[in-house]
Amino acid sequence: MKAAFVTITLLVLVLALGWTSEAVQVEENGQIFSLEAVKRLQELMRSRGSMGQQNPRHRASTVSLCADPMLPQEFMPLCKQRGASASLTRLDMVPMDVCEICAFAACTGC
Repeated sequence: MKAAFVTITLLVLVLALGWTSEAVQVEENGQIFSLEAVKRLQELMRSRGSMGQQNPRHRASTVSLCADPMLPQEFMPLCKQRGASASLTRLDMVPMDVCEICAFAACTGC
């Protein structure tokens, strides 16, 4: 009986931690993305050196970014939309500091 109680308690704790880590969501162009996916997108864009670029070559880099297997799958519908380059650029500029992100209009769940 005691082992079952401990197991259930640990399961509830793990689920609670999982929910809190997935609680913050970022909305862009009517779509919602997890904070973790946005962080991975930013890392990928920084590694490519395309952060904040607003020139015509950025559109080509967006096409290659969307084809990159390291891009989280939840961005695939966004990549297929018109204006994906602008949306990905805006997602790249979302502040990742928890205090800042909770004040950022596109973020929910804090």
